[in-house]
Amino acid sequence: MGILDRFRKQSATTAVAPPQAESSAESDTAQIKFQFSIEYSPLLPVSGTTTIARDEARALFERHQQPNLGYLELTAVLQREPSNPVNPAAVAVLVEGERIGYLPSYAAETVDLSVQGSRQAPVQLFSALKADGVRVEGWIWIGDEPAQWEYNSNNRPPMTPEEKRTAAAKGADRMVAEALTEGGARAEAFKAGQVNGIHYLQTVEPIKQLKREGRLAEALQLCYIAIEGAERAREGREPAPWYTEQAAIILRKLGRRDEEIAVLERWLGATPAAHREGGIQQRLAKLLEAN
Repeated sequence: MGILDRFRKQSATTAVAPPQAESSAESDTAQIKFQFSIEYSPLLPVSGTTTIARDEARALFERHQQPNLGYLELTAVLQREPSNPVNPAAVAVLVEGERIGYLPSYAAETVDLSVQGSRQAPVQLFSALKADGVRVEGWIWIGDEPAQWEYNSNNRPPMTPEEKRTAAAKGADRMVAEALTEGGARAEAFKAGQVNGIHYLQTVEPIKQLKREGRLAEALQLCYIAIEGAERAREGREPAPWYTEQAAIILRKLGRRDEEIAVLERWLGATPAAHREGGIQQRLAKLLEAN
C-alpha cells in the first residue's frame, strides 16, 4: 500500500486537525579538491542537461554515436560563470569544450573555486530516447577519493519526470524502512518524524501529486501531517521548511489568509531565533505588510 493509499484510508476515518506549534586559486587545471562550508554528498547531479544545456548535452552523445541508451564516463572541467544572469555564483560543467550543465546551486555557492581557476572532475552521463527526444542525465563526483557512482550502464537512472517521481517515492520509503530496521539512535530519530505511521520524508511526492491533481484540501492535510513530523524530528533545530512552504502556497490558493499566516508563524515559533531568517520569515513579513 502506497503512502497516498495509507493517507486516504486514515483520512476516511480520522480528521487530522492542524497541530499546534511548539513554543518557543587555481590558474592551472588540476584534479579536483574542494572544500565545503556545508556537508553533502560528493556525488552531485548535473543540472540543466534537459533544459538550458540540452542541445550541448545531446550533441556530446551524438559525437560519441550513442544517442539512445548511451553511457559515458568522461572528465569534466568546472569553471565559475560570474556573468550568469540567474546565479553569479554558478559553476559550469564543461565536457570536451561543451557546457553540458551546472553544479547544483547549493554546491556552487559553497565550493572552493575561484573565478579565474578551473578544476577537473569525473562525470557520468546517460542518454535515452524518449517521447520528447533524447534526454540526458548526469552526475559529477567532487570527492578526493575515486568516484562512487549510484548508477551504471546496467543499472540506469530514471530519466523522465514521471520515472523520477516514482524513484524518489520508493527511495524515501526504502530509507525510512532501513532506518527503522537498523535500530538504535537512528531508528528513534526516524520514529520521531512519523505521524500516523507516515514519516514526513515520505510525503513529498504524494503532496506534489495531489497538487497536480488539484486536490488541494487533501494536499494541505498531508502537509500538516508532515509539518508535525518535521517538528517532532527537529532535534533542537528548525523543522524542515518545505512542508510549511507548501502549506502556505496551498492556503494562498484557497484564499485562507489567516491560516497562511498561522502556518508560517508556527514554523517560526518552532525554530530557534538564529535559524529564522529566510524565505518563510520573508513570506510572512510580506503578508503582514499587505494587511
